[in-house]
Amino acid sequence: MSGQAQLLPGTLDLLILKAVSLGPLHGYGVLLRIGQISGQALLIEQGALYPALFRLVRQGLLKASWGTSENNRRAKFYELTTAGSKRLREEADGWNRLATAIASALAAQPKES
Repeated sequence: MSGQAQLLPGTLDLLILKAVSLGPLHGYGVLLRIGQISGQALLIEQGALYPALFRLVRQGLLKASWGTSENNRRAKFYELTTAGSKRLREEADGWNRLATAIASALAAQPKES
């Protein structure tokens, strides 16, 4: 079994918002940042990333602008908007509540008779 985890439905947007909250990134940079901040446990495929970026821009959670990447190529860079920052906080709070509840349930031990 590999050290990589499967993404749960609905978590990709949260991970993108978190990655971009750490500083403006171009699309491939978002992939690299998610890998970095997850200790390489979460690797996102480009086929899933770019539609999600487009959707987040359309929802007003990210702002996109053209710039030059570190390898001197034209690239679209993404930044978190105020609405995106708010959504990140809300989603992170909800995720942390869920993770705590699941951890608590998994820690339950059988009663001794």
